[in-house]
Amino acid sequence: MHHQPQPDRSSAVPVVGAATLDVAPAVPLRVGVVEDQPLLGGMLADLLRGTPGVTFVGHAATVAEARGTFLPGTVDVLTMDIELPDGNGVSLGVSLRRAQPGLGIVLLSAYDLMDMLLEMPADVRDGWSYLSKTSSLTRDVLLEAIRVSARGETMLDPELVDRARPRAGSSLESLTDRQYAVLQLLATGRSNTGIATRLGIAEKSVQNHLTAIYAALGIEHDAASNPRVSAVLALLAESGRLA
Repeated sequence: MHHQPQPDRSSAVPVVGAATLDVAPAVPLRVGVVEDQPLLGGMLADLLRGTPGVTFVGHAATVAEARGTFLPGTVDVLTMDIELPDGNGVSLGVSLRRAQPGLGIVLLSAYDLMDMLLEMPADVRDGWSYLSKTSSLTRDVLLEAIRVSARGETMLDPELVDRARPRAGSSLESLTDRQYAVLQLLATGRSNTGIATRLGIAEKSVQNHLTAIYAALGIEHDAASNPRVSAVLALLAESGRLA
């Protein structure tokens, strides 16, 4: 694919707070919180209790509490702090996912540890999202990440994605500016309809762009992987973030 000039892409993706919420599901999503900071954990619990289309399951502050509270079949999505007093939230998430395939995980961290998603084992790599506690995190963005993860897809922190630039020599450099903008919006949890609305193009055009993006990134359509997740992880693997 022909490499096209790359002008400034700094406005390709909206900052945190501009995510578009999907319609609340007919069956409420069961959501739990794993967070050791009492204030943040309480705030997350209160937010989820007051959200239409969400059933708040419970709050755990440690790995041990989470294992006892969130048994397989009791929860659809967990917001997960990465650093817990008795262990690591990522390892906990992997083990809970293996006990309940399809469980969505939204990682929350005070540090930019988004690249950890690239290390997920292949059997559990779908349905993980990552948000930074230190970015301009909003209620809408958190709820969008929960819904994206519930669908088995991946959402990255919009503020961090907005700072992503293709690494020299990467396959991302072969994308046109419009294709790169589509990929960034995909990475922030937008549906095809949401991408079309944001860019002012037809939804069919979005699908055509995605087909071209998958081809450029070497992403194959098969039952073993979700191409939308693969595209997001490719963006993460082949880009660097501006300071």
